[in-house]
Amino acid sequence: MAESGQRVDKWLFFARVVKSRSLAQKLVQSGGVRVNRDKIDSAARLVRPGDTLTISLKSGIRILTIRDPGVRRGPASEAAGLFEDITPPPPKPDDTPAGQETGYQPSERPPNKRERRRLDRLRGDGYG
Repeated sequence: MAESGQRVDKWLFFARVVKSRSLAQKLVQSGGVRVNRDKIDSAARLVRPGDTLTISLKSGIRILTIRDPGVRRGPASEAAGLFEDITPPPPKPDDTPAGQETGYQPSERPPNKRERRRLDRLRGDGYG
């Protein structure tokens, strides 16, 4: 099996990058996976040991080098042996005091509903 390769959706599932194979297919078809810097849109693309996958997830971007094709979705310790994570560490936060760059000063009371909605809109995690 190592000679011919393995489907990328199957490998993502075996390596526990995604929870199900159908989610792996959707991730690949949406353009969230690159193999050796080439954007792919087919979940049937074959990957081999030595290939580098760049995966765009909600939690961030992961860069994985395939060590071994999987044969099953086993425990996390077994899945960790399938790849080498070469994702660079996130940048360290600046040592600036809180509120200096945004002008926000924390108050002694929790925010009310109006203030929470404003904060959500500012952060971009609100609905409107």
